[in-house]
Amino acid sequence: MRLGLFMMPLHTLKLSYKEMYDQDVEAALHAERLGYDEFWIGEHTSVRVEPVSNTFQFLSLLVPQTKNMKLCTGVVNLPQHHPARVAADAAMFDHMSNGRFIMGIGPGGLASDFELFGTTEKNRQEMMIEAAEIIERIWRTTPPYDIAGQYWTVKIKDTVQDDLGIGLIPKPFQTPFPTFCTSAMSPHSTTAKLAGQRGWHLISANFNAPWVVRSHWEAYQAGAAAAGKRADPATWRIARSILVTRDAAEARDYLAESGNAIWSYYNYLYTQLGRAGARKIFQTRKDGNVEDLTLDEVMDAMVIAGPPGYVADRLVAFIDEVGPFGTLLAAFHEWDRKQLWQSSMRRMIEEVMPKVRPYCEKKLAA
Repeated sequence: MRLGLFMMPLHTLKLSYKEMYDQDVEAALHAERLGYDEFWIGEHTSVRVEPVSNTFQFLSLLVPQTKNMKLCTGVVNLPQHHPARVAADAAMFDHMSNGRFIMGIGPGGLASDFELFGTTEKNRQEMMIEAAEIIERIWRTTPPYDIAGQYWTVKIKDTVQDDLGIGLIPKPFQTPFPTFCTSAMSPHSTTAKLAGQRGWHLISANFNAPWVVRSHWEAYQAGAAAAGKRADPATWRIARSILVTRDAAEARDYLAESGNAIWSYYNYLYTQLGRAGARKIFQTRKDGNVEDLTLDEVMDAMVIAGPPGYVADRLVAFIDEVGPFGTLLAAFHEWDRKQLWQSSMRRMIEEVMPKVRPYCEKKLAA
């Protein structure tokens, strides 16, 4: 069982852009020093508190400063990019990182970005599928290119000069190409089913209750079975909001602080998705009523906070509830108390994972 750090990244309005970027880089490098296996970061263009607009640009800064962590896009919002641009950038980054790259892809999830890029009324999942297919085709073939889709066209025919290498879009370092991975949030996610059909890896969000997370894998299995593929839980990644503290009192006192980073994170998502009519993502019980849902109930179901033994026990119970998986992604929360969060990351890898990892691996092998 691997351990990664997953950043949306989501901050508060308290910090400047520069302070947010600096903190995100510092957290990534702290994860590398501690021995985390993966680092994921997302992208949005038009939101103040999610300031990373280009995942490749951010991750490229980490390449010379890290040696072991996989560097992962979490995710590239494919409907907002021309697939030829993504194919070239991802291939370049794969070489720059010496193959330490996992390519997370998605349809996008922010209404202001949909408006900005003109995708509000379009079928964004359909666009994501087409873009992914075009990217794969670019990587598998050589010029001339003549790929016509519903949303994009890739054509280099008349200007190819093989003897000078003109017309060739870069191919990745990894053979045949980097792993594709996509995220799921909704109960019984159609995206999870699509991932199973396509053989992509799956990430379940940290703002989902256990029953929703389990439904993701059930949907993934159904998609894989329909396509004649084997669903391997070792490829499944699950994100969780985790704070590992010195003792129970430290966790209790932090969560009681007004405007703490965990509360701010969930309040932002709960408010934003509520306004979008998508609060079912937070449903804590399968038979629950979304209209009755409260933020406190959401946080109780989705946040694990306490000393190492307590966190390990909660994660073991979580594994029993949702099933075994290959990678635990600890969600990044703004470092409102830097020492607390750095210590949490250290305790996670030194004191929690040695107890949780063997249990999950035994379940995977069963």
